[in-house]
Amino acid sequence: MIRLEHFQERDFKQLIEWIHDEEILTNWSGSLFSYPLSAKSLAWYIKDTNILNDSDAYVYNATDDEGKSVGHISLGGISWKNRSARISRVLIGNTNERGKGCCQGMIKALLKIAFEELNLHRVSLGVYHNNTPATKCYEKTGFITEGIHRDILWYKDAWWSMVEMSILQQEWQTLNGITGREFK
Repeated sequence: MIRLEHFQERDFKQLIEWIHDEEILTNWSGSLFSYPLSAKSLAWYIKDTNILNDSDAYVYNATDDEGKSVGHISLGGISWKNRSARISRVLIGNTNERGKGCCQGMIKALLKIAFEELNLHRVSLGVYHNNTPATKCYEKTGFITEGIHRDILWYKDAWWSMVEMSILQQEWQTLNGITGREFK
């Protein structure tokens, strides 16, 4: 089971260690950050976040059953009027933990917050077309592909395209056997 805790300054060092090359940084954040990742840029990243119902971004450190950090995830771009948000910056930090369900656990935990606590209607995400393991993870957690933004990022002499995916509150409820509860 994965637990999400608000990402704080004490978590910076671990995230910086996980993002040890430019390709990992690019997969994680697109062009939002420059390599190497720094404590200063992470301080900017979490400024004014994690304030329930008053923020447009929630940034989390993911921990396993033993309290060990296994990853990072954020929910941002929140539109309270449209009850929508976007998952971004998903990372399973320790490469030994990849393929063991950590990503699915992180996504499920974040969707529970999005749909039950924040009462959102729609959650979307974008994943680079060459990140097949992440795409499979998102599909397993109920995301549906909506389309592709072709050639959206130029990286090391190649274009990367972005696969756009989403899940709606009702779809999530059905997947999780939640019935008889009206969300408005």
